[in-house]
Amino acid sequence: MSRILVTGANGFTGRYLAAALQDAGHEVHGLVHKSVVSGKVPGVSALHVADLSDAARLAAVVNEVQPDKVAHLAAIAFVAHGDIEAIYRTNLVGTRHLLEALAQSNAPLDAVLLASSANVYGNSVGGVLDENTPPAPANDYAVSKLAMEYAARLYAGRLPLITVRPFNYTGVGQAESFLIPKIVNHVRRRAPLIELGNLDVARDFSDVRNVVQLYRRLLEVPAAVGQTFNVCSGQAWSLNDVLAMVREISGQDFEVRVNPAFVRQNEVKTLLGSRGRLDAVVGAVPEIALRDTLRWMLEA
Repeated sequence: MSRILVTGANGFTGRYLAAALQDAGHEVHGLVHKSVVSGKVPGVSALHVADLSDAARLAAVVNEVQPDKVAHLAAIAFVAHGDIEAIYRTNLVGTRHLLEALAQSNAPLDAVLLASSANVYGNSVGGVLDENTPPAPANDYAVSKLAMEYAARLYAGRLPLITVRPFNYTGVGQAESFLIPKIVNHVRRRAPLIELGNLDVARDFSDVRNVVQLYRRLLEVPAAVGQTFNVCSGQAWSLNDVLAMVREISGQDFEVRVNPAFVRQNEVKTLLGSRGRLDAVVGAVPEIALRDTLRWMLEA
């Protein structure tokens, strides 16, 4: 059993990862930005409150927990987040504060997983993207994540780093500001009309439950240290495909209207990730089909 510190433990991904790690027998400590109302997060044995901007507080938490492993998920994850300064302050400067605290500690670290994003690849190259695809970030969120990766390289000689670049993933509890929850919540409300952007673009979608199992395996496999991994399904679905599955599962029909304000210019038609490097290190993980993910979300 390892003692694992999960930052952003009360976030969408953090809650699923904490539960998966506990189920695997690990002792999970959660780092949260603000006190959780109930004082508990499922799967977390102890909660620690700290802001990533507070370097001294982060150092105190690390020294108290003495983690064997760290999963750093805390971030501003919404691409269209309105406060640009906050994106960089959290995703870049906050991560550097955490890395410095870990590097200065005496914690017995054997794995530090950093959640970056497949957004770093941008939209200039289509098709199957592997980890050697040149980054071309096209928004501040993606730039902040790529900058975080570069900042982390400064610690590569002192910390056992693992970088993950997740593609799109979803599940019960994800904010409605994201595409698939927006569609699902629309259907659950039985609204007759939904406005979306490009309908014929195809993207790689995973289930959050798959994603956290892959994170868990990467934390547990020593060969993952020092590498960067796409976390993806390796399959692309168009928005029209998603809408068709939602209609079939729910038995509801609704009008879809393309809103020009949601249409991105020069958007690549198909983007999906290569799982080659990931599968070579963690082995096969049973994939949850997108149809089953949608059914889970619609019936929740």
